[in-house]
Amino acid sequence: MASTTPTPEMTGTRPDQLTLDVVELIGEVVARFHEDYESAAAEHALTGAQARLLSLLCLEPLPMRRLAQQLKCEPSNVTGIVDRLEARGLVERQPNPSDRRVKVAAATTEGRQVARSLRESLRFAREPLAGLSEEERVALRDTLRRMLG
Repeated sequence: MASTTPTPEMTGTRPDQLTLDVVELIGEVVARFHEDYESAAAEHALTGAQARLLSLLCLEPLPMRRLAQQLKCEPSNVTGIVDRLEARGLVERQPNPSDRRVKVAAATTEGRQVARSLRESLRFAREPLAGLSEEERVALRDTLRRMLG
């Protein structure tokens, strides 16, 4: 018999109202961020998925399988996204330095410039955070890091 982790319904305990409020607010922040991100991507003639993939490749070149894991999609979807970004000159395929049989996708100089411009055009985070003091932003950052473990 498989063991199950007790849920609040099983144990008779439910989250308190403060916890429910925080969860709802986090959901609203995420929804607004995604909305702003999609809008910023569209301003650069990118889909949200293309923008996310380009942002990942600005950190380091990655093989398709790893990109698919990061984006939580099928490798075949990633291939299509990379094809479209490559056609625009934003991404290029390169041999993997550690295994030349494997190709990695890498952002081009132009791709890094587009990704930087996209990040700079995000309004949602910048505006509300500007209303917080540096101390409040540090506390928020540290709290979010703790939550993510």
